[in-house]
Amino acid sequence: MRIGALSRRTGVSQRLLRYYEEQGLLHPLRRPSGYREFDEEDVRAVESIRTLLGAGLSTRTIAELLPCTVNDGQGPVPACAGMLPDLQRERERIDSAMADLLAARTALDAVIAATPLPPAGGAASGAGGDESDGCLVAVPEGTSVGPVPR
Repeated sequence: MRIGALSRRTGVSQRLLRYYEEQGLLHPLRRPSGYREFDEEDVRAVESIRTLLGAGLSTRTIAELLPCTVNDGQGPVPACAGMLPDLQRERERIDSAMADLLAARTALDAVIAATPLPPAGGAASGAGGDESDGCLVAVPEGTSVGPVPR
């Protein structure tokens, strides 16, 4: 089957299928005309690639692991015991990224909690405050300020 048929079968764009080939994830036959020729094994390979990408693995890591997987119709299944250290390393990387995201969310929560609420009605109270794009800024009486830098 040609690349358009593979795209329709897998729901993956032709451009992305070409990228997978560039990354060494797909190895289609080339006809004398230059057209790529894919088969059922390529359909299963694309399904495995999508599953592994969804699991957070990079295409570089997938290129290393894909030859040691078989697709049982439910998705990629490791076929080599030697894959375990690589899979555990990837899990540790994901755990680290999750910890970093949780720390960032905690810091953002602190900023949100420290942000003052606008007065009832949403308008500045006049003296002692200036409103610029909904941002209340305390200023001394009689002082004029421009827009608040963001």
